[in-house]
Amino acid sequence: MLLTIDAGNTHTVLGLFDGEDIVEHWRISTDARRTADELAVLLQGLMGMHPLLGDELGDGIEGIAICSTVPSVLHELREVTRRYYGDVPAVLVEPGIKTGVPILTDNPKEVGADRIVNAAAASELYGGPAIVVDFGTATTFDPVSARGEYIGGVIAPGIEISVEALGVKGAQLRKIELARPRSVIGKNTVEAMQAGIVYGFAGQVDGIVSRMKRELVGPAGDPADVTVIATGGLAPMVLGEAMEIDEHEPWLTLIGLRLVYERNISRM
Repeated sequence: MLLTIDAGNTHTVLGLFDGEDIVEHWRISTDARRTADELAVLLQGLMGMHPLLGDELGDGIEGIAICSTVPSVLHELREVTRRYYGDVPAVLVEPGIKTGVPILTDNPKEVGADRIVNAAAASELYGGPAIVVDFGTATTFDPVSARGEYIGGVIAPGIEISVEALGVKGAQLRKIELARPRSVIGKNTVEAMQAGIVYGFAGQVDGIVSRMKRELVGPAGDPADVTVIATGGLAPMVLGEAMEIDEHEPWLTLIGLRLVYERNISRM
């Protein structure tokens, strides 16, 4: 079994692969204060419930692949692999790791590991050109060329950040449930805010993606050749409303981690 861990700013997603198939997954909050020992206890609690794994920590785990956008969390996860999975091959996505994705930006080291992993998975699953829209703490738009190159991107405030900002900065507004309203025209404050979030982000996706498509393929290319893949925990909020989205792959980052692990394990 391969354990994959994607530690983002808000949530950490874990996936368990049996070959190419994801057989189990978990989503927990990301807490930069958690120590390696606390993370190990949490992992044991989650994986101890799975029938394909043993009772002891590490039983049944043959490899680990990790990426994180939070340096302190990455440090503690590195310690977890060293102390509790010392005999298990581990790949942490960071500079020097072979991803198979050329990074054509001004400073490749500043690109988030999750975005490169997403590009690797998108290129493998759908080919290029492609655009990955990841709905997380931030909403990111990452284009992948026809040759599988990561060529840049867009970073916008995420859905949850926007909802929290409205509740904090609006004197007569409050925190609301992230849910689809009955109609675009809200009949009360909550529905009006929900409509602004759902349809506002759908419009943002369509606007950015349509412009990105034209730039990606150039004047001689066909924007219809670009595959747009949505991923991230909040993607279902805009699916069906954003007309530019072609595919929904909730485990894109975990699949990318599996691919990166396979590309590096032979070198270890």
